[in-house]
Amino acid sequence: MAGAAITPLVMPKWGLEMREGTIAGWLVEEGARIAVGTPVVDVETDKISNTVEAPDPGLLRRRVAREGETLPVKALLAVLAEPEVGDAEVDAFVAAYEVPAAGAEGEEEASAFASTEVDGIRVRHARRGPEEGVPVLFLHGFGGDLGNWLFNLDAVAARHPVVALDLPGHGESGVALPGVSLQALAGFVARFLDTLALPRVHVVGHSMGAAIAAQLARDQPGRVASLALVAPAGLGEAIDAGYIEGFVAAASRRELKPVVERLFADPSLVGRQLLDDLLKYKRLDGVGELLARLAGALFPGGRQAELPLRALSGVPMLIVWGAEDRVIPAAQAAEAPAGAAVHVLQGSGHMVMMEQAGAVNALLLEHLARAGG
Repeated sequence: MAGAAITPLVMPKWGLEMREGTIAGWLVEEGARIAVGTPVVDVETDKISNTVEAPDPGLLRRRVAREGETLPVKALLAVLAEPEVGDAEVDAFVAAYEVPAAGAEGEEEASAFASTEVDGIRVRHARRGPEEGVPVLFLHGFGGDLGNWLFNLDAVAARHPVVALDLPGHGESGVALPGVSLQALAGFVARFLDTLALPRVHVVGHSMGAAIAAQLARDQPGRVASLALVAPAGLGEAIDAGYIEGFVAAASRRELKPVVERLFADPSLVGRQLLDDLLKYKRLDGVGELLARLAGALFPGGRQAELPLRALSGVPMLIVWGAEDRVIPAAQAAEAPAGAAVHVLQGSGHMVMMEQAGAVNALLLEHLARAGG
């Protein structure tokens, strides 16, 4: 009975590759009563910082993790328990807690990703969540990869089957393109879904990935159950040409850092590992030329050439934007198609799904519940 009254708060696993996190700062004092979703503690990963939100309500009795301490995924951070639970019981719970062994729940690195071939291009992808239901397909933006969704995939996979991929020429997929138009990229995504035998999906897209999602909905409306578009390209012509050109051209950490910082309202979130991973990708043979070719086609003269979101109708649609987006202006949200649910979140930039992960995840789950299958 006593054990059932004690709830652990543990180090979350954000993304498919996270192994540990460092405690950056506590946001709640011992003795505070917290609700589901209350920000409790800031954690730094090797990619980016994020806030651990309470998955359960209760009284915060003990902060176990110390600021500056680096702990593995599922390590005990804090203990929730009501006043009737004695201090000795809390002490015993903390002393007896053991971090589950890595891979104990089938989360081995080898099984986190899969690879398939589409049009002769190798595609890295990941599948999570239950087997039943209409899958949710995540499409990242220009120069990104499926890791851009590290704070979102598992939250959605708790209720829905999830698929995320590295688009061609991105991440660890093959350095090749099926074409440089949104129609060519959307067609490639459709053939990827054919390879996985997925006839119908909800699509979540960020930036360029949102424009690809919108194009897919226009070209093959029967395949798209709903759209959730995060800081979407494909709605207005304006885009930060300096960001696009700077990202394509950057060849060192010094050159890349100020460019990547433009993605966030809080530039301090950009960590060394995030920059190193991007540089490793950009230094692959052919990537520089590929990105330049893609940018030249989609964003010629510093404007968006294709606007598939305009006049798109007949599909349930969520649009989420960061109010401080410096890459694609949040003012474009005012031009959203009729019927779209639009949310502009303060304190976040172009990578709003990272900076406001909790809010974005809640909006995604509400949207998917409304859209059904």
